[in-house]
Formats: sequence, structure tokens, C-alpha cells
Amino acid sequence: MMRGGGNREMRRMMDKMGLDMNELSNVQEVIIKTDKKEIIITKPAVTEMKAKDNSIFTVTADSYEERELEVPIYSEEDIQLVSQQAGVDEEKAKNALEEAKGDLARAILLLTTG
Repeated sequence: MMRGGGNREMRRMMDKMGLDMNELSNVQEVIIKTDKKEIIITKPAVTEMKAKDNSIFTVTADSYEERELEVPIYSEEDIQLVSQQAGVDEEKAKNALEEAKGDLARAILLLTTG
């Protein structure tokens, strides 16, 4: 159990394990993105622990904001399929899929008719 001076003991232990810990100053914002949402953390306290081959970041904040992202209702495979079937580039296939709300057959028809 760590008593007074615990922070110093923690630093010694981390040094023995080959970890270097630094507080990052003046961090304005941290954004964590998943496939369905973003978590925006403003004015966080960020600490980096460096090991030989990687870093571990600890983010501490009083509050954060979550935003739901619009998730496309089609995949990269869908875009490639529509592109191949309609004989168009992937950008046109993607636009057609958006217009067809993910309906593959409708997207192909949009591109191949009129």
C-alpha cells in the first residue's frame, strides 16, 4: 500500500518497468470516433505513458459531448458491386446508393436507365 510519497513510488515502479510518463500540456480537445458516434472531450487532462514499442494515453475530463454519426446503410462491397454492374466509377455508385437508400437493385437501375 502506498502512503505519503506514493507518486514518487509510482514513478520509480514505472521507471523499473521501462515506462516514461508525461503530462501533455495545452490539450484543447480529444475526439474519439467509432463507427456510430463521436465523443468530444474539451480541455481534458492527458497523460502519455511511453513503453518501448507503444504509448498509452489517459484522458481525464469533467464533461464530454456525444454525437451520433450517420451510418451508411451500405458497405464497400455494395459500392463495388453497383460500380461493376452499372459500369461506373465507385463515386457514382456511392451517390446512387445514397439516393436509393441502400437498395442495390434500385441503385443499379438508376445508373443504367435514362
